[in-house]
Amino acid sequence: MDRAQKEKVVEELGQIFESSGVVVVSRYEGLTVAEMTDLRARARAADTQVRVAKNRLAKIALQGMGCESISSYLEGMTVLTYSEDPVAAAKVVEDFAKDNKKFEILGGAMGETALDRAGVEAVSKMPSREELIASIVGCIGAPASNIAGAIGAPASNIASILTTIEEKAA
Repeated sequence: MDRAQKEKVVEELGQIFESSGVVVVSRYEGLTVAEMTDLRARARAADTQVRVAKNRLAKIALQGMGCESISSYLEGMTVLTYSEDPVAAAKVVEDFAKDNKKFEILGGAMGETALDRAGVEAVSKMPSREELIASIVGCIGAPASNIAGAIGAPASNIASILTTIEEKAA
């Protein structure tokens, strides 16, 4: 890789660290190609990305950023998993780590906040953006359906009373 290519990689990694909702650093030593392919497929399904980069270039990209302290995790065979959704990447790596004992989550960053192993696990247990939106929509929609039911109920009660009166009169 020549100098221009390295500069481009450092710039791309800087964008990843700066714009991602969460970045998780993991060690993948001992995983087979099939297992890494499985990780990438799971990541794609969750709108998350996986990137293997030279640790030295990633450390250069981290210089001057709020989450620079995660550079200590960049030792050995590491992989970056990242997403715009602050929870998606953490969920993907936690699920993958349960199935693959060779895959070790080291830590990560959420914006400028550095996360240790326990922090990544805690983030993975939070509801995702889609789950939060669904619960908010459910909360907003429930009162409206209750109001509609309450408004419709008296009319049906009046109709049944009128039907009863009509039947008695006949």
